[in-house]
Amino acid sequence: MSSSRLWQIVGGATVLGGGYYLYNAGGSPKAAEKRFEADLSKAGQSMGVTSKTKETQKVAEVSIADAGKKIDDFVKDAKTTTSNIDKKLEGYRAQAEKTIETNLKEGRTEANKAIDSFDKKVTEEAAKAKSTVGGWFGGK
Repeated sequence: MSSSRLWQIVGGATVLGGGYYLYNAGGSPKAAEKRFEADLSKAGQSMGVTSKTKETQKVAEVSIADAGKKIDDFVKDAKTTTSNIDKKLEGYRAQAEKTIETNLKEGRTEANKAIDSFDKKVTEEAAKAKSTVGGWFGGK
């Protein structure tokens, strides 16, 4: 029974350790692996097992992985910002289109009213002139 308990403890510690490295790497398994290897290399260096160059290489790999993640985050943020700007511009375009349509409709209505008024006036004046000229030649 004690040996099964030991394996449960070892398994739990492994899961917690993996979770720790995965969390610190921002969810990237590759970056978590590089960070774990760098920490192992540091631990080995402190015990005199590994060389300083290997530790430096692991630290550099971790730094490169972190830089890659930061670049990915920056690109993601830029895409989100661009998408938000596109949405705002589309809203402005739709609003401008609606305003233009409204102004055109009002302009057409005003033009038609002016034309109708002009036609009415011309018709009235023509009727007056016809009656006046008709009177000269014996008409009504």
